[in-house]
This record gives sequence, C-alpha cells and structure tokens, in this order.
Amino acid sequence: MNQQQRDKIASGQGFIAALDQSGGSTPKALRLYGIEESAYSGEAEMFALVHRMRERIVTSPAFNGERIVGAILFERTMDDDFGGKSAVEFLWKDKGVVPFLKIDKGLMDEADGVQLMKPNPGLDALLARAKAKGVFGTKERSVIKANNPSGIAAVLDQQFEVARQVLAAELVPIIEPEVDIKAADKAAIEVEMKKGLLARLDTIDPATPVMLKLTLPSVDGFFKELVEHPSVLKVVALSGGYSREKSNELLAKNPGVIASFSRALTEGLSAQQDEAAFNQALDAAIESIYRASIA
Repeated sequence: MNQQQRDKIASGQGFIAALDQSGGSTPKALRLYGIEESAYSGEAEMFALVHRMRERIVTSPAFNGERIVGAILFERTMDDDFGGKSAVEFLWKDKGVVPFLKIDKGLMDEADGVQLMKPNPGLDALLARAKAKGVFGTKERSVIKANNPSGIAAVLDQQFEVARQVLAAELVPIIEPEVDIKAADKAAIEVEMKKGLLARLDTIDPATPVMLKLTLPSVDGFFKELVEHPSVLKVVALSGGYSREKSNELLAKNPGVIASFSRALTEGLSAQQDEAAFNQALDAAIESIYRASIA
C-alpha cells in the first residue's frame, strides 16, 4: 500500500470525485452534460464521449489535490489516458489525486428488498491489473430499498466478502451499500445497516482498514461510530439523487464524512460551454463540495 496515498485519504482535506459512470448510467450522465443519445451510435462512441467529458474535468485547473483527495474511475478509464498519460499516473503524479477503481459489474434484480452485485469471476485478475497500474483502492456498490433484515444482511455479507478479496490483493476497498433515498423506511434501514456494519467491521484488522461509501443519513451525525471505528480509513457519502445544494447541506451536518459525489459534481457542466465557462462552473462546484466536506 502506498503510505503517502493512505495518509492523504486518512487526513487530507477534501473529497473524492466519482468519475465512474458505467454502461447503465452513462447515457444519463451524457444527457445532463448536454449530449443527447442521438449524437452517438453504439457503446464505443458513447464511452468515447464520456471519456472526453471526464478528461475535460480532470485536466481542468480547477481539479487538483488541494480540494480533491481521490477519484473513482471506471475500468475503461483506468485503461485509457488523461492528457497523454496513463489515467492512473496522471491523477496521482500530475494532480496529487489518489486513484480508485469501480470493480462491480452492476446489480442483480431486486430480491428481499435489495439488489446484490452481479457475479464477478474475473475479479482477481482485475485487482492484479489495477494494483500494477498504481490504483490505491476499489469501489463496489449494492443497493438497499427496503428494511428487510435478511436482505440487508445478504448485501453486507457480499460486500465484506468482496472487501476481503480486495484486501488480499493489497488494495483498499470502498464498501458501498447504498440506501435508496426514496425508500419509505430509509431511517429504519440505516439503523439496521449500521448495526450490521459495526458487527462486520469488528472482524477487520485495523492494520488493513476499509472505507465506507454511504447514502447521506436521515439523522444528522448518525455515522459517528462508523467514522471513529478503528477499521475504517474514511467514510464518504454519495449524493444518491439529491441536488448538489441539498447534498452539500446534508453533508455539512455529518462531521468526519466527506463527499464522493458523481452527478452532484458534474451538475451545471455542459459540452456546449467554452473553456472559461466550464472551468468557472467546475471550480464553483468543487469549492462548494469541498466546503461541505470539511465543515
């Protein structure tokens, strides 16, 4: 593990940029960026356009390690370039931003009020490749939609099983059991989930900690015990469909938790903006999320 990167995540001031939109979420990300589906044909063109969007973001002077401690990449992005350099190398060496990789292959159909991750038989090979490229950690997402204890337990069991596989590859896993912000019993889900997380975190060696990526909670400061757990390197929050303004408002009420926003980060950016307008909009977005993360 890169100690400098670990220290940056543990104590650095700032947030993690989630630049890992994948197959299912890419058309929406492009549409919000001002590129309609009629503008491209097929997956290759779609991913080329979203890569250009990501490259425009990370090569902007507004994007740097002073306010952004990490960035989560999609697998295709990890294998591509930013500014003529390996994306992973560019993030760390040029920008001072710690690189992470999204490793899940999407979600299974809902059962017991949750969506588990799809099987991922090639994970060991992917982890080895990520490690060789200089990736620090990974992110793996499940979704909880109802307060079903057996479903929540299944999500957490699968997440920690994958986390141990990641730790064995000498990478740091970001465990992400997202709670749907539209769930009628969201607060009750968070109580059950936190109980399950604390029990499983007690089985993780603090010498090889994990990270948590969680939906902003219904009760302010609800994740305090998770933030302070010796086996947790950092707790980060997803925006989950909230606007950037709402996400920042909620985040600021949760000390010790930093942002890991995707759509809320790119809100207001457009392919039609010139460089000055784009950089100004990105700078304002980054500054607002940074302020909420250090509140």
